[in-house]
Amino acid sequence: MSTTVFRVSGLTSSLKRALIGRAYATEDLSRERLPKRIALPTFASDALSSVAYAPDEILLTLALAGLSAYAVGPWVAVAVVALMVMVVLCNRNNITEFPQGGGDYTVVHETLGRSAGRVVGSALMVDYTLTVAVSISQAAAYMTGALPVLHGWEMHIAIALIVAIALINLRGVRESGRVLAIPVYFFMGSIGLLLLIGAVQAILGDIGQAPSADYTIVPDAAFDQGLTALGGGFLVLRAFSSGCAALTGVEAIGNGVPSFRPPKSRNAGLTLMMLGGIASTMLLGIVLLAGATGVRFVEDPTVHLQLDGKPVTEYQQIPVIGQIAQAVFGTESVLFYVISVATGLVLFLAANTAFNGFPNLASALANSGYLPRQLRLRGERLAFSNGILVLAAVAIVLVWATRAEVTLLIQMYIVGVFVSFSLAQAGMVRHYTRALRVQTRLRQRRRIQLSRGVNAVGFAVVTAVLVVVIATKFLQGAWVALLAMAVLWLVMTMIHRHYTVVRRELELPHDQDGAVIRPARSHAIVLVSRIDKPTLRALEVAAATRPTTLEALTVADDDVDWRTVAAHWRELDVHVPLRILYSPYRQFRAPVLTHVMSLLARNPRDVVVVYIPEFLVGHWWEEFLHNQSARRLRAHLAHLPRVVIATVPWQLGSAHEVAGRMQDSVRTTARTTR
Repeated sequence: MSTTVFRVSGLTSSLKRALIGRAYATEDLSRERLPKRIALPTFASDALSSVAYAPDEILLTLALAGLSAYAVGPWVAVAVVALMVMVVLCNRNNITEFPQGGGDYTVVHETLGRSAGRVVGSALMVDYTLTVAVSISQAAAYMTGALPVLHGWEMHIAIALIVAIALINLRGVRESGRVLAIPVYFFMGSIGLLLLIGAVQAILGDIGQAPSADYTIVPDAAFDQGLTALGGGFLVLRAFSSGCAALTGVEAIGNGVPSFRPPKSRNAGLTLMMLGGIASTMLLGIVLLAGATGVRFVEDPTVHLQLDGKPVTEYQQIPVIGQIAQAVFGTESVLFYVISVATGLVLFLAANTAFNGFPNLASALANSGYLPRQLRLRGERLAFSNGILVLAAVAIVLVWATRAEVTLLIQMYIVGVFVSFSLAQAGMVRHYTRALRVQTRLRQRRRIQLSRGVNAVGFAVVTAVLVVVIATKFLQGAWVALLAMAVLWLVMTMIHRHYTVVRRELELPHDQDGAVIRPARSHAIVLVSRIDKPTLRALEVAAATRPTTLEALTVADDDVDWRTVAAHWRELDVHVPLRILYSPYRQFRAPVLTHVMSLLARNPRDVVVVYIPEFLVGHWWEEFLHNQSARRLRAHLAHLPRVVIATVPWQLGSAHEVAGRMQDSVRTTARTTR
């Protein structure tokens, strides 16, 4: 390895320390456990933030049938809240029975089998990625709504926010939780104040009107008769499926149970119940206030909005919560900007739930052999750094591809989470059925039967909702999520198959009894291009290993003057035979490879050790001034069986300087990590 690599490594290490802080020891992991007051904003910010876009999607979908369809909005919200209650109750059972973490994936993997487990794993990974893209894109929309000068820069803002939250999470679970807790509680308090004051104003009859209240909604041509006939019912189901985005993030608590303080299951269950109650109250309250303030929210204001019978040309539509805040507090009120900032912040932080859940899930999948093993390792701050980086990269690509269009992203959303919900409830039913077969105590049997009944009802409900989601969103974009899930499932299957094949090839035979198979003979070859210090050191190292045979090897090509080498060899009286290989086509690799294979052919238990002398330079540009044939030869030798490649380095003067600085950097790093 060149000392240039050491220099780059030292620079990278210093930059990493500046961005994410000093490394944590493994025994510090117990200190990273979260109390409920930190766990709630850490794992629930996704579900809590869904109230910032779920009402928007409900009203936007119903607007296709005109203003009269808005009367159905509160009932759609009630249906979503009822589903939220069912999912929370079912997931609490999941947490109690499977406290080791992994959430729906662990439940399905252990109860329904590996193939079904991969389905849930792929579904949740797609859902987590879309959570980041949707939340961050909506946060960018709120920022441009509060600051119109930023309008048109939503995609760039979203990408910058993803990078920022990835860096925060790379600093560790506990530290990111503390950083993100205050904004989440700030959002909860702001929305609570908005709902309280809005409810009082509505009761007293003096609530203001939203800035879009005077506009008329132009229904889509397919729904010019309102919600009548089959098409109207289908539109209501589509609005319901869009509102079900409020359920995303509920599963994150089950995935992150190991991050809670003991008793983990109890604390995670209580956090889940608090999450369900708060999110349901916010969602229903916002939809009701949207109706009371006359909010109009459509997909394209220039097409679907009119004022005094004329199309709207200059109108920047802001999200539903922003319009309600303008009606309740006034357009120029400081509280309007407070609500906008709080909502934008929590949408930004909602991605934090995915940045906690995705790496934990990826680690569980990697432990099962379905993803690369690098994803199961914790980084220097005890977070799953590789998972965080993968999630950030994929989310950035998704935001860039969709130009941060929330309406486009939301159509791909929630399919994955309902796939995992459905299979997890089926797995819990099987889990409780197995438990009943071995349980004899009457009291315990009743508890198990009650829990199984809850999960059975949950399975029926969420499966029906899954069918509705796929049927109503497939052509709008859900097919993209389903295709991504299928591709991920196939990739995980192939990775697992690869690891299985590798393990079988590397494991010892059953009749081996742990004995080590020693090679019959060891043939050592030292490559020689000239007689110099690196070559003599390589000869000394090779001789010290006491191989069966030892020879020096040089190739007579345009790069080597073999006559000079042979003459110098005789002058030094080196007690190692020098073999000269003729290369009529001026190739270096082919003669060496042919000779090595001839040695291997003598006995299937022989090994060949090739010693390659190499001198190291201190500057990157010096690398290009020297022959790279030895490095290319290493790449070819590595694919030959029973061949060992040994590089014998020799540091030049400039390399010694860099190596010294590298040693000082290593000592400094070792002191800072203690």
